[in-house]
Amino acid sequence: MLHLGDLKKAASAAPARSRGRGAEPMPDWPARFVELAAAARDTRLQAFYAAGAVAGDSALKDVPMVAIDVETTGLDPARDEIVSIGLVPMDAAGIRSSASRYWVVRPRAGLHPESVTIHAITHAQIEAAPDFGAIVGELLAALAGRVVVVHCREIERRFLDVALKVRLGEGIEFPVIDTMELEARLHRAPHPGFFARLFGKKPAPVSIRLADSRERYKLPRYRAHHALTDALATAELLQAQVAHRFAPETPLRELWC
Repeated sequence: MLHLGDLKKAASAAPARSRGRGAEPMPDWPARFVELAAAARDTRLQAFYAAGAVAGDSALKDVPMVAIDVETTGLDPARDEIVSIGLVPMDAAGIRSSASRYWVVRPRAGLHPESVTIHAITHAQIEAAPDFGAIVGELLAALAGRVVVVHCREIERRFLDVALKVRLGEGIEFPVIDTMELEARLHRAPHPGFFARLFGKKPAPVSIRLADSRERYKLPRYRAHHALTDALATAELLQAQVAHRFAPETPLRELWC
């Protein structure tokens, strides 16, 4: 997961999915997938949508999931591209590390030196890697029928959507559980009271980055900015969040976005 400074740059270009008053209503994802399956032209996308979306009233304990992370050449999907993808199948009770997948893919433009120092994917690795289009079928098959778990949904959603539009001529939609959003809900600063405003007191900000969020749940620190490691780290974070704040019977709609 490539964090080059302020993550707000990644979120500002897409409408926020706040769960507060006046928020945009959540799609009926099963119905939306039926529509998308009928409209899709590429057979791989047709198969992905035909696998269906889990209903929002499903209990967490019954929801198949897959944690995913992408490393990119930067944070602007109009200019930057995916260079690696890691995914780990999971559910609320366990993580299937043995079924993990990892791909390095070749971007059309060259690597930025700044991004190489972060994700450590070299020019030699890129030259030997396939184009993203060559692994689309495998990727969509691994995601099909599962709820996608990410840490900062604007990254994975937007980069995957743009990458498919470039290769297939059509993008992709899918529901996600965003572990960053779950942390934001918990640590979002309350409206300051009268005396706080009077004396100019502000609560200290709480970091909701992946490593800092994991630390609050006493999870071990992993090497950052490797797509597969970050996918595993995200999967473990969600399990910790569920164990501390939710119940096995909690409806999926309480978490996804």
